[in-house]
Amino acid sequence: MGEKKDLNKIQFFYLTEIIRGICITSVHFFKNFALHILHLFGVAKDKKAMVTYQYPEEKREITRRARTRHRIMKREDGSPRCVACMMCETVCPARCIYIVAKEVESPEIEKAPEIFEIDTAKCIYCGYCVEACPEDAIRMDTFILDTASYKRDSMLLTLEDLLNHSNEEDLYEINYMKK
Repeated sequence: MGEKKDLNKIQFFYLTEIIRGICITSVHFFKNFALHILHLFGVAKDKKAMVTYQYPEEKREITRRARTRHRIMKREDGSPRCVACMMCETVCPARCIYIVAKEVESPEIEKAPEIFEIDTAKCIYCGYCVEACPEDAIRMDTFILDTASYKRDSMLLTLEDLLNHSNEEDLYEINYMKK
């Protein structure tokens, strides 16, 4: 690595850096302000200015790879694809997944989740749970972005909430583009 550069006396007090930061912010503000005024009068339409999205009336475009609210995939018989292996619960850095397993009499499956909860108030939407799942049971592709709530209890997703979706492979058109 390179040598650490010593600060001179003026830089040591950070006053010049604070003034420099204010100047940069002011230049961006007044440049965008002037462009919006010009757009208002129909001038300089080819130059783009920063835009504020008027959410929720105006939705910001997101990519298909965006990590949004969780869902659990279903088998053909409608049961959850999850085998309660606890890998998603183990790998979660926020510790927001809680699973209680139960035994199942099916010869293909040893166990299934009796309780599967995700606390979206704690979730950091990292996607580790999706990557860790060996059964491809949990996905973050619902394109449901509105997770805010007035009560903490409504931010707790139960197994029924996670299974309450169509088993479509492409939910981008269904949940995101319809709005």
